[in-house]
Amino acid sequence: MNGQIPNPDNFKRKPPNNLSSYQRTINKQMDIINILPDNVANQIAAGEVVDRPASAVKELLENAIDAGATTIQLIVKDAGRTLIQVIDNGCGMSDSDARLCFERHATSKIHRADDLFAIRTMGFRGEALASIAAVAQVELKTRQHDNELGTQLIIEGSDVKEQAPCSCTPGTSIAVKNLFFNIPARRNFLKKDSIELSHIEEIFRRVALANFKTAFSFHHNGRLLYDLKAGNFAQRIAGIFGSNFNQRLYHIEEDTDPVKVYGYVGKSEFVKRSRGEQYLFVNGRFIKHPGLSVAIERAYSELIPEHTYPAYFILLQVDPQRLDVNIHPTKTEVRFIDEQTIFAILRAATKKALGQFSLATEIEFNPSTEIDFTPAPKGYIPSQPKVTFNPFYNPFKEGRTDERTGGPSDGTDFRTNGLSDERTERIFGLSDERTERIFGLSDERTERIFGLSDYPNIRTSEHPNIQTSEYPNNPNIRTSEYPNNLNIRKSDNPNIQFSRYIITTMKSGVVVIDQQRAHERILYERLLSQHQSGHAVAQQLLFPVNCRFNAADSEMLSEIIPELRQVGFVIEPLAQNTFVVTATPPDVDANDLQSLLEKTISEYKNNMMQHFNERDKSVCISLARQMSVRQGTTLKAEEMQQLIADLFSCQVPNLSPSGRRTMFILSEQDISERLKG
Repeated sequence: MNGQIPNPDNFKRKPPNNLSSYQRTINKQMDIINILPDNVANQIAAGEVVDRPASAVKELLENAIDAGATTIQLIVKDAGRTLIQVIDNGCGMSDSDARLCFERHATSKIHRADDLFAIRTMGFRGEALASIAAVAQVELKTRQHDNELGTQLIIEGSDVKEQAPCSCTPGTSIAVKNLFFNIPARRNFLKKDSIELSHIEEIFRRVALANFKTAFSFHHNGRLLYDLKAGNFAQRIAGIFGSNFNQRLYHIEEDTDPVKVYGYVGKSEFVKRSRGEQYLFVNGRFIKHPGLSVAIERAYSELIPEHTYPAYFILLQVDPQRLDVNIHPTKTEVRFIDEQTIFAILRAATKKALGQFSLATEIEFNPSTEIDFTPAPKGYIPSQPKVTFNPFYNPFKEGRTDERTGGPSDGTDFRTNGLSDERTERIFGLSDERTERIFGLSDERTERIFGLSDYPNIRTSEHPNIQTSEYPNNPNIRTSEYPNNLNIRKSDNPNIQFSRYIITTMKSGVVVIDQQRAHERILYERLLSQHQSGHAVAQQLLFPVNCRFNAADSEMLSEIIPELRQVGFVIEPLAQNTFVVTATPPDVDANDLQSLLEKTISEYKNNMMQHFNERDKSVCISLARQMSVRQGTTLKAEEMQQLIADLFSCQVPNLSPSGRRTMFILSEQDISERLKG
């Protein structure tokens, strides 16, 4: 080195020429971490807490509950886009607390880390109001009960615009206006009003169910949707879901050291295909716990069909020290120390309720211990019952006798009011010839009307494209998928029904058809065709049927009434949350109309996200699923034949409306492969 000090710059690697501008900036500037401004940090935090109007509703309602309110009002406009206002009569806040509650991590619920394991309140993170104020225009009015004046605070995007004394009622009123006004991208991602309102209503139902001793009201665009009085748990369920719910639930109660269980579980005959009416609460907090849901549903094993779910409304009380609720920003997920024990207790309590009350007809929401007994009037002497008989009747006497006189019969039948066959025919006109003339039901016409001719019994009026029983030129059948395989064999052997499946034969092999999925496809295409053509067939009801729904379902039903009319329903609003049905499609059972519409609305809610811009298809899919033949229903031979014929006349016979396979073909080669060895 010749005693010279080396220049350190000679050892520095020069960056290659192909580095990006960002990488060159890093090489030139080593300090790249910055502290975000408060308004940006608050907007980022708000994204975790407030993702849609329903999230803000949840935080505001829980704050009102924690304030000890006994009356809470929720006022919403335009599904929360324009206004969300919560008014309560709780404890209120002082001037300094009203200003401090909008700061991040500001809370009155916890003071040290140990408090996280003894939480008995709803909100405790101190993020809610700060997050809401960061993405909306907020106006707060609050007053403590001992003070004469309250405080008014106006905030826009985390900036305090005004704070001044005001005159207001005791409690707190907080109005959230123009949500996401400063984040247009977030506002554009909101769904249409009906969807956002359904989320708000679900949050409202959860809070109202858990706090049944508090009175709630809910207004949307000036319309009263809910007006719930304080009462017991059963009355709150009936207030939200309708008074007819008292016929659908069993009482459940169990008191153990690990957990106390109280509530109601649904009867097996009222199960649904969605989990809409499943509410589980722990220490007054709504939770989603897959393990506990499985515990309840396992109690229904062998009682309900596959892929159906019971309703339940269950309150659990657990020691807060054996429960962790601080694992998710929305606080709907929890962890239990005794999870396996609680699982077993909940499952056993549900099975006990199902067994104990299986013979009961309904829940007594207001049980009475009085015996309904009306005493007889004073001086009343009951008369002795009289028995009449024919003293001349002799069952061992030969020949036909008149039971009135014991003498020979005059040709009339005493048991048919003296109407001989000749007189019966003369009075009622029920001879074979007149029956045919009056009703037009000769053997030939019966065969033509009901399709009871030789297999496959296709109604040519409904399927004009099908020319023969062998389907040679049916344009509705996808020959690319089933080439030359749709010629159903005429055979003396009947179709076979095995559980939920129909087994028949084709030229290429054995066909196994899921009868319910096949019927869904048939009904769906029929309803959709009627809807698009505007030629729906309506069957007038002899007596109109009144159907009552909860507020959320009423809103949804009002939205789809035009689609229901297009497929044959005649339904009109009658009163608040009540509708009258005067006509239905011919395939609908009027005796089960309430349940049919409830399940259709539930299915529609699930389908409308998938068919967002195709409301007519969503309604037809929902109706087809509810009107289809149930799994395991025994079908007659002619019904199976008609089902097969109608299925293969569909445009998409191989898939149900929800995209599931309706059938599969087992070819001779497949059978041979399985029998090898």
